[in-house]
Formats: sequence, C-alpha cells, structure tokens
Amino acid sequence: MVFNSYTFIVFFAVVLFLHNLPFTWQVKKINLLLASYLFYAAWNPPFILLLWLSTVIDFYVGRALYTQQNQYKKHFLLVISLIGNLGMLCFFKYGTFLLENFTFLVNALGADFHPAKPNIILPAGISFYTFTTLCYTIDMYKKESAPVKSMLDFSLFVTFFPHLVAGPIVRPPQLVPQFETERKASQKQMLQGLLLISLGLFMKVVLADSMLSQVANDVFDSKAMLKTLDAWMGVLAFSGQIFFDFSGYSTCAVGVASCLGFVLPENFLYPYAAIGFSDFWRRWHITLSSWLRDYLYIPIGGNRNGQFRTYINLMITMLLGGLWHGANWTFVVWGALHGLYLSVEKLMVDFRKKANVTPLEIKEVKSKTLPNFLLALLTFFFINVTWVFFRAPNFTSAWQLLTAMFTAAPKAEVLLTTLSIIKVSLIIFLLVLFHWLMRDTRILVVAEKMPWWLLGIIWSVLLLLLIWSQESSSSFIYFQF
Repeated sequence: MVFNSYTFIVFFAVVLFLHNLPFTWQVKKINLLLASYLFYAAWNPPFILLLWLSTVIDFYVGRALYTQQNQYKKHFLLVISLIGNLGMLCFFKYGTFLLENFTFLVNALGADFHPAKPNIILPAGISFYTFTTLCYTIDMYKKESAPVKSMLDFSLFVTFFPHLVAGPIVRPPQLVPQFETERKASQKQMLQGLLLISLGLFMKVVLADSMLSQVANDVFDSKAMLKTLDAWMGVLAFSGQIFFDFSGYSTCAVGVASCLGFVLPENFLYPYAAIGFSDFWRRWHITLSSWLRDYLYIPIGGNRNGQFRTYINLMITMLLGGLWHGANWTFVVWGALHGLYLSVEKLMVDFRKKANVTPLEIKEVKSKTLPNFLLALLTFFFINVTWVFFRAPNFTSAWQLLTAMFTAAPKAEVLLTTLSIIKVSLIIFLLVLFHWLMRDTRILVVAEKMPWWLLGIIWSVLLLLLIWSQESSSSFIYFQF
C-alpha cells in the first residue's frame, strides 16, 4: 500500500475514525498495530512473519542485554541480535548479489561454476525496520535508554505504519514515550498533518512522477550517445525526481503521524541548499546519516585516532551507506564518491585551521551570502555527478552518461524535446532557489505566519494540481531499499 493510492485514502480514513472513537488507549494501540500489519501485508502477507520475528527477538534480547551483568553473556546476546537482523537483511537483500560475485570470482580463478540463480524476493522496507530494531538492541547493550515495558509498545514502535517501509528511521526515545500516554491530534496538529500530506503527495505525484520521471528514464535508459545538454537534463531530472519522491514520502509520513497525534523526526532540510558535503548529509536523509554516524562511524573510531584514520572511517561509513541502498557496485561507488568528497572537505578545513584561517563552521554556513550561494551551487554540481552512479543500472551506462555530460560527441543523438528541456530547467531552478530561501526555516513555520487566505489559495492549488495530474500509484523509489 502506498500513500499515493485510493486504497490508502480509505485505509487512513478508517484508521483516523477508529483512533478518535472513545476506546481505551490500550485498544487504540492494538488498532494501530493491526492497521500497521495490514498496511505492510498489502505488499506480501507472508513477510509479516519476518517483521514479527525481528520484533520478538529484539524485544526479549534487548531486555536481557539491559539487565545482564556478565560481559560474555552480553556479547553473546548482542551477537544473536546482530545475526538475526543482519542475517535476514544479507540473505534477502544481498543473497543474489553475493552469489553473483562469488561465482564471478571462482570462474575468474579457472573453475567452471554456474549455480542456479536464486529467486529471492526483497521484503519491502527490510533495510529500514532492521536499522530501527538494531538501534534498540545496541542502545540496550550500552544502557543508553530504558527497555520498552510492553511488547505492544515495542511492536508498535517497530511497525508504526507511517515510518515502516521507507522511514524516517526512528529511535526508541523518539517514539516509544509517545505510546505511553494517549495521543490524539489537536486541531493544529490535524491541519498541519493534512497540509504535509497534501504537500508530500504533490511532490511525489505532480513533480516526481508527472513532470520529471519520464525525462530521467529516457536519458538513463538510452543506449545511444547523447548530446551534452540532454545528458545533463536527464541527470538534473533524476536529481529532482529522487528528492521530490523521497522527501515527498517523508513529508507524508510526518503528516500522517501528526494526524494521529504523533511526532516523527524530520528527514530532509532543503539539501540542495547545502554548503559543502557535511552540510548536505545534515540535510539529506537525516535519520540515516545520523544512524550511520552514531552506530557505525563513531564506534569504529570516528575522528579520535588521528587524521588518516578519520579519512578511513569516513570512507568505510559511506561505502557501507552506499551498499545499504542497494545490492549493486554502482551504489558502492556512489558511497565512495561521497566518502571522497567528505574527506577532501575535511582536509581543506583542517588545512585552513592550521593556516589560522577561520574554517567554514555551521554558523557561517547558515548565512545567505553570495559566496555561500556559489558554494551551494558547486556542492549541487558534485552531488549531481554522484546521482549518475545511483541511478545508472551498470557501470557501462554510468560511464557513457558521464562521457556525454563532459564531452561533446559529434554523432550524438538528440533525445529530448525543447519542451522537456524547458520543463526540467525551470523545475530545477525553482527547486534550488526555494531550498536556498528556505534553508534556515521550516515549511510549517512559514505556513503559520501566512495569512489564512493565502495559505488557503496555495493549498487549493496543490490539491487541484494533484487532481489534474495524471494518475500515479507508482511505488516510492526508496521502497526498493
């Protein structure tokens, strides 16, 4: 079930109706849990067993980790959780990928090994709910938060349907306390939630699917050598598409939760206005980047063991972050490029410090000056290069597209129409400009300051464009991760 479907509208209306009936809080939580399982079952009902198994294992292992005093037993319990969660993730998401690479390696060494290709179906959202449960058991191991008291609250924490399939990746302290007392949306929360849902669907249906996806697909699926302008338009179209698609989902998720009286963490803060790559990762997929920082980068050493080791830790973190997105070496290269960008940026900051030049700090990053705007455009340029590897199906296609972007081939084909080029150029220009103007504020803050009639007009336009646009019930891009 996807947010941009009529099925979800009916489902959500029923959930809202039940949630606002005079039931006890216990009954309402059971309703939400059953609704979350129904929401997930819409993809493939048998995979509910995996979700349930992960929930049960981590609930009891987490409780035992918190109370266990014997370090050897604590390590053993943590290993059980890691094997249970990462084992399922590796099998379903990376099983075919690992077998293909093992087969290639064995045959490269001279053997004649050709196993049958496994038919493994990837469960929706497994990367997201695996990270959600993992952070709970790791927190219990470190005793950084108290164990969840009831299986019902923990099950709802893991499976709460707004964040279940594609995030935001929530941590126990962010959501579990909200289940302890009854939650019911105030009038303000309800209106804000409905506005966010409308905005998120507009981003997904109108901008990502109707306006940009076709251009991106045409360019990335093309087998011919393209004109430089067409190549850049395709990459820019995907740059906008993936933002509107994923940010649209996160916006809907936060809005749906708000309508039920819950608060989910923000996942995007105008990333295409980022000044530098550290700033980008503070704004793009925030819950994943903070998860990788706290549960991977810092545990393997962070910046505590010297400059060289810091660069290694950055690269390891981004390589694994890239692999998390998909079982393909192109994602690894995407992560490696971001690791390289972050390392070079840190090297420049360290050099400026040694030269007694004030480095680019967060406070300076927030200032909207012309030099910072130019730096933001430069950052956006390099981010677009990485999207080539994120979207391209293989290295051949990626290299062909990069070649077209930076060289002019005399016999290149003209692929896109003038109208498509104007459409993409205008949308991306407005996107970057909007991000720059909004980088230091929030959409709900701006909406609250607007006159009611102006907000009403803007909201009505969003809804009308949603109705007038072509029907879209396609899955969100990040569902495959």
